[in-house]
Amino acid sequence: MLAPAASRLPTVDLSLAGTSDAADDRIAEQLDQACREFGFFYLQGHGIDAAAIDSLMDLSRQFFALDTVAKCRIHMSNGGRAWRGYFRVGDELTSGVPDVKEGLYFGTELEATDVRVQKQWPLHGSNQFPAVPGFRSAVLDYIEAVTNLGRRLLALLSRGLGLSKTFFEEHYTRDPTILFRIFNYPPTSAVQFKEDSWGVGAHTDYGLLTLLKQDSVGGLQVRHGDGWIDVPDIANSFVCNVGDMLERLTRGRYLSALHRAKNASDQHRMSMVLFLDPSFTAQLQPIDSVQPAQERPHTDVRWDDIDPNKTSGTYGEYLLQKVGRVFPELREQSLKK
Repeated sequence: MLAPAASRLPTVDLSLAGTSDAADDRIAEQLDQACREFGFFYLQGHGIDAAAIDSLMDLSRQFFALDTVAKCRIHMSNGGRAWRGYFRVGDELTSGVPDVKEGLYFGTELEATDVRVQKQWPLHGSNQFPAVPGFRSAVLDYIEAVTNLGRRLLALLSRGLGLSKTFFEEHYTRDPTILFRIFNYPPTSAVQFKEDSWGVGAHTDYGLLTLLKQDSVGGLQVRHGDGWIDVPDIANSFVCNVGDMLERLTRGRYLSALHRAKNASDQHRMSMVLFLDPSFTAQLQPIDSVQPAQERPHTDVRWDDIDPNKTSGTYGEYLLQKVGRVFPELREQSLKK
């Protein structure tokens, strides 16, 4: 069911960030409250150029308008252990059920000489870019800009947690795992799926912070208490949310909330999602000075039955466990290489 109409995600405005200690304290407090209660918030005053966002959206629409054969020239199965490229509608699973969306996977662009590539680390390598003029530079510029925005948010979150401004940078994100996805949710009438199918089913994100730019079509929902909140687009805003690792590090103080999306319109729905995650080798240990939450009401409905608060080891191990359930066939192909 939907939550009451009065329930809505909070909005945080970054436009005054860095102008004074008092302004940063107010923003840090707003972020802390949003991450504790909802795990989600709208972000305004972020400073990302609207024209650059619109340009990448338009380039992405050009790519998704191509026929399947053309798009599959950069299919993820051709990306090796980097797991980059295009996937078709139905290729990605949530709860073992095919999602009604297609997409492009990108990440930090690494040269073949990079030691991580030479050691064949999964999810590390070069990208497969569409043969659409300007696409490569638009993606790489967008990744850099939104990653820098995510770093600003983490510094403010550190302030709200009573930590040093550089805490996350020093311990987790000096060499972050950056994953960037562009999704196209076709109109329901354009695909052959069950009536109750979702563009993406209820799930949580894996890392620290997710920064989403969606179009005006709508369809995103966030679980809050016993219901779901609609999250329509607000002009010139990002939708940001806590990932599993930020919940883990804060002992459940911050909520990695379930969310889902369905395109119920007669238009294509576009979204661009950047995941700012810990270093691949970062250890998943809670922050000593952060007090644990009293309860975690969402963990009993996780589709994969994995509670991040009970995990250990490195972030890379956790990430591969999660991604392998989304693309089981690709995981098997990758492990054989």
